[in-house]
Amino acid sequence: MPSHRLSAADWDLWNVWMEAQRVVTVEVEKALQSQVGVSKAEFSILRTLGGAAEATLRVVDLGAALNWEKSRVSHLLTRMENRDLVERIEEGARGRRTAVTLSTHGHEVLKAASSTHEKTVRRIFIDRLTRDQAAAIRSWGEQTISAMSSAADPPST
Repeated sequence: MPSHRLSAADWDLWNVWMEAQRVVTVEVEKALQSQVGVSKAEFSILRTLGGAAEATLRVVDLGAALNWEKSRVSHLLTRMENRDLVERIEEGARGRRTAVTLSTHGHEVLKAASSTHEKTVRRIFIDRLTRDQAAAIRSWGEQTISAMSSAADPPST
């Protein structure tokens, strides 16, 4: 029976991978905050809305797209609405603000944040990879996403 324990080399690989993710995430967060004044989480919402039809999504669909809990989405949307980045709108039941859309200011911030994000990701990640490294990371990532998605899907009956 194979051991499920990680070897020292396995732990080293895992720790390097996790630290690299942390470093990249922190650098992206710092760039977004210092240059545009938005957090990585706010950028995720802006980008998700920006990719939606008419830059509008039901709040529940936004949460599902980001795999976030309802309370996290709601709290962040309130902060973003107070900063005029998004607007909550009625959709469905009258008087219920169940959808969210980018405001005019939100569109402008998304454009600036996207540029900052792209430049930062290119500088700290993309430009440091060889083609073989990029291909290996892409292949591993796609394989992992597919395997985890399949594992999460309920069996069909």
